[in-house]
Amino acid sequence: MNVEVVIADYLNEKQAVDLGYLLEQYALDPMGGGEPLADFVKDNLAIALSKIPHAFSIICYVDGKPAGLINCFENFSTFQCKPLINIHDIVVSQRFRGLGISQLMLAKVEALAIEKGCCKITLEVLEGNEVARKSYIKFGFAGYELDPQMGKALFWQKTI
Repeated sequence: MNVEVVIADYLNEKQAVDLGYLLEQYALDPMGGGEPLADFVKDNLAIALSKIPHAFSIICYVDGKPAGLINCFENFSTFQCKPLINIHDIVVSQRFRGLGISQLMLAKVEALAIEKGCCKITLEVLEGNEVARKSYIKFGFAGYELDPQMGKALFWQKTI
């Protein structure tokens, strides 16, 4: 088994297609909402990401087949006055789960974060996604809190 973890080239046609394919695998999973992506999203995601200077993606290939994806955005920690990396999406295609792919991709993100002088890597995970939570804990992630009496941070959204 040949496993390759690469920084995606959004302008590479094959990688652009693979990015859309893998993100749809996530969207179709119950943890991603269980709905397919719109064709517009699959067809335009890579080119749209290529226009965002602080975006990057990691793709994992197993024997040349797209197996996993992490989409990231560089951000900034005001409390530490340093950059950070926010992981926005993580997916391992169903047929490649259990091979340690998420750990390999997270290691690549961490190496890039260290290279960029980042102070941390952030992500969000659904409470009910036990498999992902265990993977993130194994990699060293933990809930975020400043003061235990105030509780852990919550991720909220307002759709517009």
